Amino acid sequence: MTSRAEEYTKKGLRSSYASTIIGISLVLFMIGLVLGGVLALRSIEKQAKENLQGDIFFKSELNDADIKQIEQQLKSWKEFSDVYFVSPERAIQEFGGEGKSEKEMLSLFDGENPLPATIGFKPKEQFATKTGMNGIESKLLAEFSEEIDEVNYDKSSVENVNLGFKQFAILFLSVALLLIIIAVAMINNTIRLALYSKRFTIKTMQLVGATSGHIRKPFLKQALFQGIVSALVGLALLLTLFYALNNILETFQISYTLTSFVILITSLIAIGVFITLISTWFALNKYLRMKLDDLY
Repeated sequence: MTSRAEEYTKKGLRSSYASTIIGISLVLFMIGLVLGGVLALRSIEKQAKENLQGDIFFKSELNDADIKQIEQQLKSWKEFSDVYFVSPERAIQEFGGEGKSEKEMLSLFDGENPLPATIGFKPKEQFATKTGMNGIESKLLAEFSEEIDEVNYDKSSVENVNLGFKQFAILFLSVALLLIIIAVAMINNTIRLALYSKRFTIKTMQLVGATSGHIRKPFLKQALFQGIVSALVGLALLLTLFYALNNILETFQISYTLTSFVILITSLIAIGVFITLISTWFALNKYLRMKLDDLY
């Protein structure tokens, strides 16, 4: 009879321990989703900014060889992530878009290609702003004043990309802060409920003469282990979700550098350990201060 009771108690403790791990893991998954979202937003913002394009038009007396020579010089400039030569043939194809051949487009212009050779460029992220693009235009016109006729780019697209991400970042961070507050409260509540079932064990240890430090030690060790395991489970769920999203999204890819990945892992483990330890500490203090009659 006694062995059955002990076995039942152990099963109950294991079940309680597992449910605590699962609960904390789900909350850490939500926190990780917020942190991962912030890092992914930076990656997507960089992609969007570096996808902005500009065109450099040259004076009519310049031939393709001269333009290609300028292209090689521009490739060494720190402002550009990509510089490429656009031949008249390529320009007419891009002008016509998909579904129309070069012959069909030339027929519209009496068989002659009116589009000149140009150089296309994409700015690096830090220069993909109104000020940065103006600076690029001024530098190009100053450096190649006798060769360049015009620098053209969509000013409204530059402003919209920067303003759109700024507004989205403010909204996202506001929601993220609210979610993190809720997540911390949920973890704290989960820990308190788990310790509530052990309140009599804590008080019994105290009554037989165990010091507060001695009582806290096994619970804090368990909280440390719970925090690490829960963070790893939450991280596994997070990476699974990101992998699934990368297979769904076609326009942008959620990519992380090694540094971002390390930041995500260490932040999630640190948050998990910190919150579980703090919640366990305060919950233990509560039961250590309570009188025996108040436990019922």
